Amino acid sequence: MRRLLGYFARGLVLLAPLAVTVWVCWIVFRSVDGWLGLPIPGAGFVATLVLITLFGFLGSSLLTRSAVAALEGIMARLPFVRLLYGSTKDLLNAFVGEKRRFDKPVIMSLTPDHTVRLMGFVTQESLAHLGLDQQVAVYCPHSYNFSGQLYVVHASQVQPLDVASADAMAFVVSGGVAGLPTASQSTGEYAAPLPPV
Repeated sequence: MRRLLGYFARGLVLLAPLAVTVWVCWIVFRSVDGWLGLPIPGAGFVATLVLITLFGFLGSSLLTRSAVAALEGIMARLPFVRLLYGSTKDLLNAFVGEKRRFDKPVIMSLTPDHTVRLMGFVTQESLAHLGLDQQVAVYCPHSYNFSGQLYVVHASQVQPLDVASADAMAFVVSGGVAGLPTASQSTGEYAAPLPPV
């Protein structure tokens, strides 16, 4: 009986993530197809990907940059729209834009003896303009959630991690269940290297 339960648990671990992924993708495909009114399953999703890529190409052109800047200027003047547009743009830029913010994984000490630590990402290396000399901003995502906490700590409490950012994010969001992050191949360093704890 114990062996059968073990087989069931292993099958559940193998099939549940696959089923959830297929189900979510199917819902996304059907929703996008419904919005665009296309009868071919998945055609709306492909059309959306092509349209987004086309806008990205046009947005990179010198001819359309002024139009994009003018549109952003209009958005910045509208009270509620400015908040919504600016927040969404900053969030997307933080993950996939040219100004990525979650690319500096660190370990942050919460206690003076360094026995309690938190994994996060340095998002601002200097807060001197706020009068907080030698302070850094560290974003710590919550496990199994789409939220997080921002900490302002002394730079000496932060130790850079030589791991891939995506692996570090997966490790934190999964509550440490995902595979351990592997050393990154990048040779880039922070603009102002932080001292190890």
